[in-house]
Amino acid sequence: MDTGPELVARARALSHRYKKTLALDNMDIDVPAGATVGLIGPDGVGKSTLMGLIAGARKLQLGDLDVLSGNMAEAAHRNAVCPRIAYMPQGLGKNLYGDLSIAENLHFFGRLFDLSAAERKARIDRVTRATGLHPFLDRPASKLSGGMKQKLGLCCALIHEPDFMILDEPTTGVDPLSRRQFWELIASIKAERTSMSLLVSTAYMDEAEAFDWLIAINDGREIGSGTPQQLMERTGSDNLEGAYVGLLPESLNRETGKIVIPPRTVDDGEPAIRAEGLTRKFGNFVAVDNVDFTIFRGEIFGFLGSNGCGKTTTMKMLTGLLPPSSGTAFMFGEPMDASSLSMRKRVGYMSQSFSLYGELTVRQNLDLHARLFHLGTEKANARISDLVSRFGLAEHIDDLAGGLPLGLRQRLSLAVAVLHEPELLILDEPTSGVDPIARDEFWKFLIDLSRKDNVTIFISTHFMNEAMRCDRISLMHAGKVLAVGTPQELIDMRGASSLEDAFISYMEGALREGATEESVASEKVQDTSLPVIEPQGTEQSASHHSLSLGRLFAYSLRETKEVLRDPVRLAFAFIGSTILLFIFSYGITTDVDRVTFAVLDHDRSPESRAYIEEFRGSRYFREAKPLRNIQDLEARLTGNAISLALEIPPQFGRNLKRGSRPKVSAWIDGANTIRASTMSGYVSSVNDLFIKQRINETGMATAALPAEIEMRYLYNPTFESIYAIAPAVPAMLLILFPAILMAVSVVREKEIGTITNFYVTPTSRLEFLLGKQLPYIGLAMANFLIMTFVVIFIFNVPLHGSFFALAAGALIYAAAATGYGLLIATFTSSQVAAVFAAAILTMMPTMQFSGFLQPVSSLEGGARIMGTLWPTTYYMHMSVGAFTKGLGWHELLPDILTLTLFVPVFLAIAVVGLRKQEK
Repeated sequence: MDTGPELVARARALSHRYKKTLALDNMDIDVPAGATVGLIGPDGVGKSTLMGLIAGARKLQLGDLDVLSGNMAEAAHRNAVCPRIAYMPQGLGKNLYGDLSIAENLHFFGRLFDLSAAERKARIDRVTRATGLHPFLDRPASKLSGGMKQKLGLCCALIHEPDFMILDEPTTGVDPLSRRQFWELIASIKAERTSMSLLVSTAYMDEAEAFDWLIAINDGREIGSGTPQQLMERTGSDNLEGAYVGLLPESLNRETGKIVIPPRTVDDGEPAIRAEGLTRKFGNFVAVDNVDFTIFRGEIFGFLGSNGCGKTTTMKMLTGLLPPSSGTAFMFGEPMDASSLSMRKRVGYMSQSFSLYGELTVRQNLDLHARLFHLGTEKANARISDLVSRFGLAEHIDDLAGGLPLGLRQRLSLAVAVLHEPELLILDEPTSGVDPIARDEFWKFLIDLSRKDNVTIFISTHFMNEAMRCDRISLMHAGKVLAVGTPQELIDMRGASSLEDAFISYMEGALREGATEESVASEKVQDTSLPVIEPQGTEQSASHHSLSLGRLFAYSLRETKEVLRDPVRLAFAFIGSTILLFIFSYGITTDVDRVTFAVLDHDRSPESRAYIEEFRGSRYFREAKPLRNIQDLEARLTGNAISLALEIPPQFGRNLKRGSRPKVSAWIDGANTIRASTMSGYVSSVNDLFIKQRINETGMATAALPAEIEMRYLYNPTFESIYAIAPAVPAMLLILFPAILMAVSVVREKEIGTITNFYVTPTSRLEFLLGKQLPYIGLAMANFLIMTFVVIFIFNVPLHGSFFALAAGALIYAAAATGYGLLIATFTSSQVAAVFAAAILTMMPTMQFSGFLQPVSSLEGGARIMGTLWPTTYYMHMSVGAFTKGLGWHELLPDILTLTLFVPVFLAIAVVGLRKQEK
């Protein structure tokens, strides 16, 4: 359906559900083209779901959605418009790769859109100069501040010059200075590219006031749309926050923003907190640098600062969660002692993210924390009852905490934090993402705790209206405190019109004074505009729909760099397989060597001593001190002191001289049947050898003696299991480790969110999977070479067959193993699940059905079918055959060809199972 030139997106009766949660409820919206359109509303109302659907990252469930003049339910249209859309998901640097530098991230995104090397270089130069990131091209994304991460995310989104840009809360959790720089950059881009449409969601109403058009959302529905001025006029509000509240249904529409804060009662006692020279270092990095401040009892003390300035680190030191490198923190006049339980009971802490148990109910979370603080049943029940009533949790007391709306989760977190009646409450950005009404209700609770219960409150926030409610605030940057005072005092000291202007003035002053890298970036943003680049030609656009080696190798190159820079994955890939090779080769063995034996000699004749000497002379036996009696024999066998006891009967020598065969009792530890069977064979061999020597010495007739059988073993004449086990273990490890690494690699992208880059770029399933697979095939081949070296030169097992034929088989086997890992990744969604699934689903068939323990030809029924359909069966035959039987190309070729069939089968199943959209 054609939406017309005036709309960039239109939804009708759009609904979307996550299991029991209805995220979008029959929504109708129109998004004007060429404008900056804002989605406003708290977390959990459906903004991110709507933006993901518009970007094509999520699969459409119910309703109609047209974007850029086409139906997003049709895969052909999504593929066609994908290069014209840029999507930046919610979260600081959520679409970035932390191990890659700024330049490497940008080159990766450029390759995904088939930009040539020259185009990438030119565009990276322009966007990084425009954003002030150019001096830091070699800096890893993980080392960037929050503001710089958002700028890099924006550059990655801009690299292919989109017509429609979708930004999901790009400044949430970003300090005011970085927010202002970000929107100045957006304004300069829009000024140069007036036809570009921009859809933005934001939690900051002051940002939304500058947008061309707003769509207010609540509970999965649009509750109003228009210009900011129109919404304020419609609701009779003088600010956008009040306008949003005015648009809410009557049941939710309550007065907001008019909180009365009673004056604080001055307490002349010891301050609640006093920090003197507080410093925290992580290696060479100074997170908190010689911080001094004082917080009085009953005071609401605000902590403001730029991202990464050390606020959270300071709070953790003050709660005892993190020891300071130097300096001292005093709590109520006593030095802070993290090991002191009595001191910890005086503190309540609420972390930046929800840290309670989502699988427990509200009541169970409160009960659990009451027990942790040893409140006692009677006091705990009274305290829980009071807090449930006070914080409005009664209706949700038996609801799971993880399923509560964000505002209620924050109330529950606060209730848990004050459950044990702490004197000091430390809150780390507790209202981030919470709607205005819930924020005001939360602050009413805080004010009540401060003024009525005299609880000292230490709170960090990025909301300036919240900071204005604090008794005093501290501004922090780069680990240092810049200023402390009442909000109005700080405003007056800078001659600013608002606290936000004063904050930015302090930050800019600190940046100029310190001449930091970020200050250079800030200045460059002001003076550089982003040049217009003409839209891509039709020929280049057509390449988005065909198999692109550029996109495929983009993923391969990125994956290789990440693995090489990740010591954990690198060690797991190389050291793990080598260690297991030694463990399995020496641990899984049927060899029995140095059997400890003792003798109970009832005869003590020359013949009995000669008989014992045969055992002493064998390398398979090691003699312990003689046995005294039968009781000693049983005790030493039971205690594992010996594994074999020989009882020589009386008259042994005399009977032997007469030509009879006296019976020697061999007592063998039969706890391990395989070992016992082997020892039995050793004893029989030594016994027969002794009798044969006696025949030769005495010349007695042999007619009455049993016939002797001389056994010969082909390929392994010494019959040492190392010659069979060592070549077989690499076959097991070459499927175990590549499959695990491959599965984790794909699932990791699902967990951290970078899978979105696959969803919203022209990358096909095959390009994504093959691109991810190639580096791990290379890792598997490196492991093959290492393990082959160990088997030949450490275990001294010669390779009699063709090395090159074995290497060719290993290459195809590695492709099959990594393909199997890709298949596992399609049905797992966490790295832990991927590791367990890959380990179990590779080891069980390998150990049982591949010929590792018994030949596949000896299996029957389903076991025989499983062995036939398992790739390790064929490589196991190749490896053992090449080492022990000297097999070459001619003999190994059937196994190589059979292995080749597994590669496309596993890959095809993975391609079909991998989603191109989030379901």
